[in-house]
Order: sequence, then C-alpha cells, then structure tokens
Amino acid sequence: MLRGHVHRVHLPGVDGHCYSLNYYNTEKAYEEASKQRLKGDINPSLLDLKQLEHLDLSCNDFGGIRVPKFIGSLENLSFHSFRNLTSLELLHVAKKYFMNSSLMLKELSGSKVVSLDISSCGVSSLLLDSLRNLTSLISFQLSGNQLTKRIPKSLGDVCNLRNIDLSHNNFGNISLTYLLENFFECKSPALESLFMSNTHIAGTIPKSIGHLSFLRTLDLSVNRISGSIPFSIKRLSSLEVLDLSQNQLNDSLPNMIGQLSLLKTLNLSNNRLDGSLPNSLGQLSNLITVDFSYNFLTGVVTESHFVKLVSLKRLLGTCNNLFLRPQVSNWIPPFQVQNLILQSWVLGPAFPLWLQSQMDIRYLDISNTSISSSMPGSFLSSFPNLKCLNISSNRIQGTLNLLGIPSTLVVLDLSSNAFLGSLDHFLCSNGVLKIEFLNLGNNHLSGTIPECWEKWPGLVVLNMENNNFSGNIPRTIGSIPSLQSLNMCGNKISGILQASLMNLTGLKILQLGKNEINGSIPEWIGTKLTLLRLLNLRSNSFDNNIPHELCYLIDVQILDLAHNNLSGNIPRCFDNFSALTGRGTLSRFYFSFPLGQGSSIAGDTLVMKGREDTYSTILGLVRLLDLSSNNLIGHIPSEITSLVELRSLNLSRNQLTGRIPNKIGDMKELISFDLSLNKLSGELPSSLSRLSFLSSFNVSYNNLAGRIPTSTQLQSFSESSFFGNKLCGAPLTETNSCKPVETEAHTTGEQKVDGGEDWGLIISLVVGFVSGFWVILCPLIVRRSWRIVYFGFMSKLWYKAYDVMH
Repeated sequence: MLRGHVHRVHLPGVDGHCYSLNYYNTEKAYEEASKQRLKGDINPSLLDLKQLEHLDLSCNDFGGIRVPKFIGSLENLSFHSFRNLTSLELLHVAKKYFMNSSLMLKELSGSKVVSLDISSCGVSSLLLDSLRNLTSLISFQLSGNQLTKRIPKSLGDVCNLRNIDLSHNNFGNISLTYLLENFFECKSPALESLFMSNTHIAGTIPKSIGHLSFLRTLDLSVNRISGSIPFSIKRLSSLEVLDLSQNQLNDSLPNMIGQLSLLKTLNLSNNRLDGSLPNSLGQLSNLITVDFSYNFLTGVVTESHFVKLVSLKRLLGTCNNLFLRPQVSNWIPPFQVQNLILQSWVLGPAFPLWLQSQMDIRYLDISNTSISSSMPGSFLSSFPNLKCLNISSNRIQGTLNLLGIPSTLVVLDLSSNAFLGSLDHFLCSNGVLKIEFLNLGNNHLSGTIPECWEKWPGLVVLNMENNNFSGNIPRTIGSIPSLQSLNMCGNKISGILQASLMNLTGLKILQLGKNEINGSIPEWIGTKLTLLRLLNLRSNSFDNNIPHELCYLIDVQILDLAHNNLSGNIPRCFDNFSALTGRGTLSRFYFSFPLGQGSSIAGDTLVMKGREDTYSTILGLVRLLDLSSNNLIGHIPSEITSLVELRSLNLSRNQLTGRIPNKIGDMKELISFDLSLNKLSGELPSSLSRLSFLSSFNVSYNNLAGRIPTSTQLQSFSESSFFGNKLCGAPLTETNSCKPVETEAHTTGEQKVDGGEDWGLIISLVVGFVSGFWVILCPLIVRRSWRIVYFGFMSKLWYKAYDVMH
C-alpha cells in the first residue's frame, strides 16, 4: 500500500522506458512491483493519494479492462501518455488541464474510446482539430471549454454520437442550425442527449430539429434564442426533458406540446411567451416538472389543463397573468405536488381550499394572488412536510390564530396582508419551532410584542415592520443566537434599547427606524454588534452625541441616524468603515432559503435623492450615510472623504460650520449629496466637478460664496439646489458680475488652502481690541449694565473671528 504525500508514481512494465519508482514515505516492499508487468484491476486505493500529480501505467497488461472512473477524481493528476492504451474505451479527465495539449489529443486519435469527458480542460476549437478518427465514440463531454466553432467532421462519425455536452462554451452569435449542421446531414442521427446550455448561441430553433428523432434530452437554456417553438418539435416523440428556459422565445406555446407523451420535464421559464396555456398540457401523464415562470401568458386555467397530470410534482408558474378558475367548486387536483409556485396568478378572492388536498407539499408560494378572505386556522396543519410558505402581498384578513405549524417549516412569509390583533396566541401557543425566516411586516398587528421568543431559537431573519406594535422591544429577542436580520421599523415601539440585544452578536442588519425609542445610542452597538452592515435608527428620539464606538462597525454599508435629537460633533473616525473606503467587501444583503429561488430580505425604507423609497432586492447596491435633521455642530470631518464607495451622503438640517472638505471630489461614487440648511461657509470646492454620477445635489441655505465650479453635473441642477447663499455662476441667473474670490495671500506670497487663516482680519481685530481696551475699561468698572452689553458684544466678535480662522 502506498502511503504518505506521494506526488509521482511510475509503474511501467519491464519493456518500458522507466524503471524507477519515485515516491516519498512508501513501503520498501512495493519497489519490486516496478520490475514486472502489472495485471488485474487498478485498485481504487489510489484515491488515498490526494497529492498524486503523475501516473504512468504504460506497457502493462491489465487484460483489456477499462480505465476506472475513479481515476478522474484525482484532482492533481496528469498522464504521461496515452500511447499503447489500445483497449481504452472510457476516459473521463474533466478539469485536467494537461489535456489542453495537441500532443495529448493526437495520441487519443484513432483510439477505441467510447466515452470521452474532457470538460473544463481549457480546450479550444483549434486544439479540438487535433482529435481525429474516434469512430467508436458514443458519448462526448466538452462543457466548460473555449470552443467557438462546431465539432469538426474529422473527429469521427458524428452520426453515431448519442450524447454530447457543449454547454458553457462561447459560440458567440452562431446559430443553432450552423452548430448542428453535421447532425442534420446524417441519414439517421443517433443523438439522444444534447446539452447546449449557456453557449451564447442566437437565432431561432430550426425546423430541422425534428430530424433528431431519437432525442430524449434537449437543453438549450440560457442562450439568446428567439422566435417561436417550431411545430416540428412534435416529431421528437422520445423526448423526456425539454429545457428552453432563459431565452427570448416569443409567440404562443403550441398546442402540439401535448403530443410529447413521454415528457417528464418541461422548462420554458424566463422567455417572452404569450397567449394562453394550451389545454393539451393536461395530457402529459408522465410530466413531473413544468416551469413556465416569468413569461407573458394570459387567460383562464381550468381543470382541463391538469386532467391527466397524475405524476406532477413541481408546478412553477410565477409572474404570468393567469386566472385559475376551477369549474367545480370542490375540485381536487389529480396530482400531489411537492413544489407549487403560483406567485402573481389570480386565485382569489376566496381562499383556495383545494390547496388542502396537497398533503405532500414542501414549497408553497401563492403570494400576490388577490386572496382577500380569511385563512382557515387549520390550514398549516394540512401540510406535515411543509418547508416554505409564502402568502404575502394579498389582502388576507383575520387574526393570526394559526394552529399546528408543522415542525418542518423553515420559511413563513405572511407580510403585506390585512392580519390584525395581537401576536400572543400565534407566537406563544405553538411549541419550539425551526423557522429561520419569519416576515410579519406590513399588516395591522397591534399590542405589545410578547415575551416568548425562546420558542423561535432558529430565526435568522425577523421582520415586523409597519404594524402598530407598542411598548418596549422584548427582552427575549436577545436570546435568539442565530438572528442576523431584525426589522421593527414603522411601529410605536418606545423606551430605550434593551441591553439584551447586545447578545445578538451575529446580527448584520438592525432596522428600528420610525419608532418612539429614546435615550442615547448605546455604545455596545459598536462594541458587541460588530458584524452590522445596516444600522437604521432614523426618526426616533435618540439624543446626546453619536458614540465613537460606532466606528467599530467596519463592515457597515448603510448608517441612517437621521431625524433624531443627536448633538455634538460628527465623529472623525468614520474612515474606519472599511466596506465604504474600499478596503473591505460589500454585501448583497441576501439570505438563501429553500424557496426554489432563494429569498432576499424584506426591504428597508430609506431616503435618497430627497424622497423615501423602499429597497428590497437591490438593497445591497445602497451605500448610505444619513445624519440629517439633528443638532450636530462643528466641521464636516475630512475623514468622510475617504468613504469612496458611498453613494448617498446627507448631512442637511444640522448646525454644521466651516468649509466643505476640499477632497469631496474623491467620493466619485456619490449619486445623492445634500448639505442644505447648515451654516457652512467658504467656496464650493472645485473637486465637486469630478462627481460625474450625481443625480441629486443640494447645498442651499448656507453661507457659501464664490463661483459654482463648472461641470456637466453641477450645471444640470436647478437653481433651488444653490439658493440661500452668495454663490454665482451657472445655473444661477447672474444679475451682477461674478467676482473671483482671491485664493492667494499676497502679503506672504504663500498659497492659501481650504480653512486657512485670514491674518489681516485677525491682526485688525487684535489692534482694535488693545487700543479700545483702556478707553472702555473704566466705565465698565463703574456700570454693571455696560459690562453685560460689552461682554456679549465681545463674545460675538470672538466667535466671528473663530469662524474666519476655521
């Protein structure tokens, strides 16, 4: 037995060219094996040699046995030669880059290989020309290579090929007709499986596709194929799998689809098919999976569309304009599906009771289906194997008195309905649950949130936004160790933030905006919840300073503290936000759940470009810092300009003073920028002209002066973006000439920089102060009222001098 970190094994026969056994840490007795011909089977114990890179088995006698499949599992292995392997029939060497060689392919030419797998080996069409005369080849796997042309005729007799996989190559805009021409020329092509997924082919499906009459699998998914499905496809009477998904097919689905009687999988999703669903679909008694999601199908669907679908397990029809209207009120479908995804169909207004007959269902999505009646309290108990339930975006009424929640349930989305009342019964009456995703947002639920979250220990995402909950945040929410996203925005929650929340150390998203929470922002948010990427505390009653500990949130992408009573300076340490400075990684805010397609977290309501929007699937694209509508003072820290990945910056409606940082133009990703209603002074930095993506800009009502920098973006905004200043130049209407602001201190010969001191003014102030000091001092000593007026005046004077200096 070979042991240890073996890298190279040479085991040729006695008439070979190599006689040495090179290895590390092997048993000495095995050395004798290299002095005679090896016989018998190739032992699968070779799989233990994880580091094996070279294997030479030439000039031995294995009695004509096939090279075993497990050889292809040795990830680092390369062969020295295929010479003298005259009986080789099966060769599977996927992901082995040593095959990217014309020499290796030439050595295979003329062999008796029946099955050849050289997937993901970096083979180009030019190299493939080196492979010739494989007349015995039946199965050819070429996926994941660099092919740009069709398979050459010199390869062998393509008419004998039964299975071919060309997926994940890049044929550009070559038509399917051109690529398959060699097969169409065959008198009787033997092709049974054709995989051409993600090959960038264009054009239409040729009518000659019907000539491939033995096809059992046809996969043309993820391409640019347009036009209609040809009627000749009905000649593929052996077809079991037809996948045309993610193309640009249009026209209606032909009625002859019902003639493909052996069809088990039909995937037409993500195309542009229109018209109604053909009744003949209901004749496919062998059909297991049908997916026509994301098309433009319309019309009424009745029992006739399902009449013989006794084998159906997966019915996916998301995002069409279809109306399910059974003609029999107590209709029971002939199938028992496991996946039923009918999002955006019209099933209501009555709750579809036929669903309760589907006792084997795992994934059920009937969101946005116009249901407005109450859901039966025993509905969930009908599905003992249910994993995911999405009934969101309906108008379902009543209370959440749901009993018998199945222990298998992982995802439960009841959001955007008309549920009302308390959560006590729903949250606390069931036993311990495995649910990971719970969305109750956008309903009419009310009362205090009960303290029984210990029954929900597996929660990863919890959304309760936009209800009427009141009282404090429950203490027991802090006992959910797996929680990564917590959203309670838009309620009437009050009190301070519970200290138990600091136990949620895995939290990435915390959204508590639009409530009545008060007190200081706790320091432990920064020191304990260090994985936060989204922190939304806007529109509450938080006061005191912004804690410097928030700078420990190095992964934060969205920090929204707007519309509170915060005071003090903006922390200078915001450049620690490495995800926004470009030093860290950005998140998509996406959690994968078994909904058939995964699930994004529910959206957050954020303010960008001066308006309020809800972001859901694109939340990961939002990078926002909003400190607006507080009582912040002092200067804008220059460190903020390090946030080069930031797309929205809003510091408006504060008491900020000083100049706009000169390097503001480094923030080249900015789309929205608002500094309005502050006390900022000085010129607009010329670097603003580098912000080429700006679509919202506002510096109105400050103390800014000088000419507006020239750029395509700045001149495109309305005058209101600059009102309330002493600015001039386009887009403002000029009534007086725009006098240039002096940028050099001529008395010293040194160039002034942003924030530089005006020494002339300072000296004048000091001289005036000294000369008038003794004249005024005596009367001040005598009269108390004069003293009060004088010191008030001098305070204002010194503050003015301070503003000039800074």
